[in-house]
Amino acid sequence: MQFLRSQLHDFPHRELLAAEEAWWKGEGVAISGDIDRAGTPWLRMFDRMGKRVDEILYPREYQTMLRRGYRAGVVWRALEEKSLIPTYLLMHTISFYDPGVCCPYTVSLGTAVPFAKYGSAELQGRFLPQLLRKDDSVWQGATWMTEVKGGSDLGSAVETVARPPLLGHGKAGDCWRLTGDKYFTSNAGAELAVVAARPEGAAAGVRGLALFLVPRYRENGELNYFIRRLKDKIATRSVPTGEVELRESEGYLLGAADAGIYQILEVLNLSRVANSVVSVALAQRAMADALSYAEGRTAFGKPILEHALLRRQFEQRLGGLRAAFALAWEAVRLLNEVWMERAPYSERYQLFRLVAHLAKYWTAEFAVDTAKWAMEVHGGLGVLEEYGAERWLREAMILAIWEGTAHRQMLDGMEVMERKRAHTLLFRRLSGMAPAKELADLETEVERHLKLPVEEREASVEPVFRRLAVFTAEALAGEWR
Repeated sequence: MQFLRSQLHDFPHRELLAAEEAWWKGEGVAISGDIDRAGTPWLRMFDRMGKRVDEILYPREYQTMLRRGYRAGVVWRALEEKSLIPTYLLMHTISFYDPGVCCPYTVSLGTAVPFAKYGSAELQGRFLPQLLRKDDSVWQGATWMTEVKGGSDLGSAVETVARPPLLGHGKAGDCWRLTGDKYFTSNAGAELAVVAARPEGAAAGVRGLALFLVPRYRENGELNYFIRRLKDKIATRSVPTGEVELRESEGYLLGAADAGIYQILEVLNLSRVANSVVSVALAQRAMADALSYAEGRTAFGKPILEHALLRRQFEQRLGGLRAAFALAWEAVRLLNEVWMERAPYSERYQLFRLVAHLAKYWTAEFAVDTAKWAMEVHGGLGVLEEYGAERWLREAMILAIWEGTAHRQMLDGMEVMERKRAHTLLFRRLSGMAPAKELADLETEVERHLKLPVEEREASVEPVFRRLAVFTAEALAGEWR
């Protein structure tokens, strides 16, 4: 919380965050460590009578940790208060102690928001209150897009087919039937999931995709989807990530059948901003642990923090952390302005898109680099589980991949600059925050890059995108002043 106070002029929800921080210091840290060591939850596919149940069994304390965030309002506050600010403040606070637990919160948010925007009144009446409960009976959500061919090229990778109602024409509230396999399903076992599928006869490519709400159980009480297996991962070990089979599964169309790609990208935007906030919190935690160690470790007659090189590295990392937070929080602030917009989107939304790509790219890179550096501060002890430094590197490596790799952020960021001229909006935003000449030079570099032939433009995108991300982060953090 002290870091948040130092970075935010207007710091709301102080009592809420203070209570969350106190619980984590008192109980949560030990629970989180035990769960990380316990590994992936266990899938029990059949009960004693041989009936398919697909029940996920967790370490006993997991629900204590998980349900606390839901009660605090990591999902319900967004819709009740009509603001994403408390959600992302909670995620930052929680992620300092356990980045992985924010995965269920993120995908539950990514279920509730599009459902609240695009679900029919009848459908919302049936299911939305359960997602917004304030006690331990709250339902969880999940966002399942990825299939075995991958997650970036959804237009060709999504092979799940949605069959329209026999007696209807795909109207809002009608029950469709989905068949296909989702390969990377975080929060498997959720009571509700938003799922990308292609309606029968729809066009090829992303324009033919639609978004559906899929409950855990059919109307008759039987399982509506099946969990093939859970996957072992290097981190986020407590989160059940698996493979899900949809077999004539009941699903409900969200929005128009030919506009699913917009809803899908809106879901990804929520997750990418969450990923940025979590990345900053993880980097902060890695630095905090490294600082504590450096203050107590003596080498060559004095604490290693007093050695000039390491002290300078800490100072530089702190500046980088402030810049990374400023970039992530700019994405939060912009998203909070535009998250209820629908296509066609405003100029402000296009600016948000570019900032979100810059933030997801740079904060994740910064988190990985900082976690690696923090291990080096610990020396050989950094590779030992009991010191904790190795966990933050494991967690950071997942953040760099979730919701689109660095490659995806660069390419999508260039696309919104090419098609929507979002960089001109960004430079207008940064005007007065950075020296005019440096800003003009960067604008010239970006414009020159956009005029390159397609192959060359893609092949050489990383240096200019990296410079744009770092420049934006430092300008927002006031590093130029």
